[in-house]
Amino acid sequence: MSSTPNTVERAFRAALYDDTDASLDTGASLLAADPAADAELARRGEEFLAAAWRRGWQPADLVRLVRRDLEDTHVRLLAALIHTQAPHDRARGRRWSAQLEELPTDPLSTGPSPRTGDRFSHATTTLELYRLLLRLPTLEPLQEASGQPRSDSRMLTRIRALLAKAEATGFPEEAEALTAKAQELMARHSVDEALLDAAAPAPDAPGARRIGVEPPYEQAKAVLLDAVAGANHCRAVWNEPFCFSTVVGFEADLEVVELLYTSLLVQARTAMTKAEAAQRAGGRRRTKTFRQSFLAAYAHRVGTRLATAAETPITADLLPVLASREVAVSAATDRLFPRTTTTRLRGVTDEAGWTEGAEAADRAQVHSRPHLP
Repeated sequence: MSSTPNTVERAFRAALYDDTDASLDTGASLLAADPAADAELARRGEEFLAAAWRRGWQPADLVRLVRRDLEDTHVRLLAALIHTQAPHDRARGRRWSAQLEELPTDPLSTGPSPRTGDRFSHATTTLELYRLLLRLPTLEPLQEASGQPRSDSRMLTRIRALLAKAEATGFPEEAEALTAKAQELMARHSVDEALLDAAAPAPDAPGARRIGVEPPYEQAKAVLLDAVAGANHCRAVWNEPFCFSTVVGFEADLEVVELLYTSLLVQARTAMTKAEAAQRAGGRRRTKTFRQSFLAAYAHRVGTRLATAAETPITADLLPVLASREVAVSAATDRLFPRTTTTRLRGVTDEAGWTEGAEAADRAQVHSRPHLP
C-alpha cells in the first residue's frame, strides 16, 4: 500500500469513528503533514457523497443539514465536493439539476491548495464534514413527478411576480389583493394541468420533493406547509430531525405549494417584525414565546381558511379527474411513509402573540379558489 492511501486511512481511523476533539486533531495532523494525500482525501469525499445519494439524500438536503450542524466553511466545502462529483454522477432529473445550480457560488477548494486557512484547519474542516456524511441515515427515496408542467410557463412567472410584490409592499391591503390574485392563478394552473393529464395517452404520476422547514419555530412552519399542501391537492410529511417536509403531489401542484409556502413565510416574518415593534413601543420586551405563539396562530388561521377554500364546489366533469389524482397522491404518500405519527404544537402560551398572528393571517387574505366554468 502506498503512503498516501495509508495516511488517509490512518486519519479516518483516528477521526471519523470517534467524537472527541483529540481524535479529530490527530487525524487532521496526519493529513496536514502529507500534501500528497489531498487528492485521495477529495476522492474519498466523492465516495461519501455517492453513498449519501444512494441513501436517498439530495444536494439541498445535505446543504440544509450541514448549515444547521456545522459552519459556513463546511457548506462551501460540501458545495465544492458536489460540484466535483456531479460530472461523474448519473442524470437525476430537473429538480436535482436545479439544486446543483443553487449551491453556493464561491465553494472552498477541495484540492491540494485550499483557498482559505492553513492545511491543519482545512483538514479539520474536511474531517468534520466527512464525519457527518459517514453517519447519515437512509431517507425515503424520492421520485420526481413524471414529465414537466405542460401549461404555459408564463403562468408561473406571473404567480412569482405577484407573490414577490405581495412580499415587498408595505401596505396590507395591496399584499392581500396580490396574494389573492396569485391564489386564483394557482388554482387555474392546477386545473389546467389536471385536464391535460386526463387527456394524455400516459397520464403523469405523482412525485415528491423536500421543502426546508428550519428552526426556529419549525413546528408552526410545518403546520403552515401542511395546510398549503392540503389545499393544493398534495400531502406533506414532516421530518423534524432533518428540518424538512416531504411534499407528495403532481408536478404543477408541487410547484405552487413551494411558491405559496415561501411567500407566506416571508409575509409572516414581515408582519411579526411590525407586531414586535408595536409591542416594544408599548413597553414589552421582545420574547421567544411571543414569536412562537404568533407563528402558530398564523399557521392555524391560514390553514383554516385554506381548508375552506379547498371545499369550494367545482363542476361535475372535473370531479373524477381530481378524485383520481387525490387517490394517486394518497397511495404514493402511503408507499413512501407507511408509518407516521402526529405531534402537538409546543410553547404556544403568549396571548398577545396568538392574537397578532391570527390578525396577520387574516391580512394575508388567501381567498377561495374561483368557481370554474
